Amino acid sequence: MTPERFAKLKRVLQQRQPDLTILAEDVHKGHNIAAVRRSCDAVGVQTMHAVSPGGEVLRHHMSAAGTHAWVPVRMHNTVIAGCRELKQSGMAIVAAHFSSRAIDFRAWDYTRPCAILLGSELRGVSDDAAQLADAHLTIPMEGMVASLNVSVAAALILYEAQRQRRNAGLYDRCHLQQDEFERLLFEWAHPHIARRCRSRGRPYPGLDEDGNVLSNPLRD
Repeated sequence: MTPERFAKLKRVLQQRQPDLTILAEDVHKGHNIAAVRRSCDAVGVQTMHAVSPGGEVLRHHMSAAGTHAWVPVRMHNTVIAGCRELKQSGMAIVAAHFSSRAIDFRAWDYTRPCAILLGSELRGVSDDAAQLADAHLTIPMEGMVASLNVSVAAALILYEAQRQRRNAGLYDRCHLQQDEFERLLFEWAHPHIARRCRSRGRPYPGLDEDGNVLSNPLRD
C-alpha cells in the first residue's frame, strides 16, 4: 500500500453517495451488468441493487472490470421487495420507463435520495415495478430506434445525477458514518487481511496515516 494509493481510496470513499443507487430488474446480460456497475462506481454509487431470478447477476459478479471490490450488489428476491426496502430507507424510486406520465430524465431532482429503476433488456420495467415508482423517466430520442441499451441509459441518467449533485456540493463532504468509512477503508486497503479477520472473528487493526497496518491481528 503506497501513500498515494491510500490517499486515493480515502478520496473516493469521501465522495461516495449512499443515497443514490441503481435497482436493476432482471438485467441478465453480463456485459450490461458490468457496464452498469462501472457507471455506478464512476459517479460514486455506494451499493447497487438487483433482482435476478435466474442468478445472472451473481454469475457475472466478477465480470465488472474489478468493480465488484468497490460497488457491492444487494440482491432482492422480487422487484417489489427491492422497491419497498429502498422506499423504507427514504429513497424515491424513479423508473426508466416510457408512459403517459413520463418526464424528461433531466427534469428529475437527483439531489434527493433516489433509486433509478432499470428494466430487463427484453421487457423493460415490469408493470408491478412501474406502479410502485414515484416517477417515470424518458430519454428523448430523435431517431428510428425506440430505446437505448440499458447500460447506456443507466450511464446517461447517472451522469445527470452526478452533474446535479456536484453543482449542489454533495461531493464536497463525506456522507458515510465514521465507523462505516473506517471499515470500508480498511477493506479496500487490505482486503485479504480483512477477509481473514472476519473469518476468525477478529476486529480490524488500526491504520497509520499512510494506510499501513499498525498491528498484526492474525498473530495468534
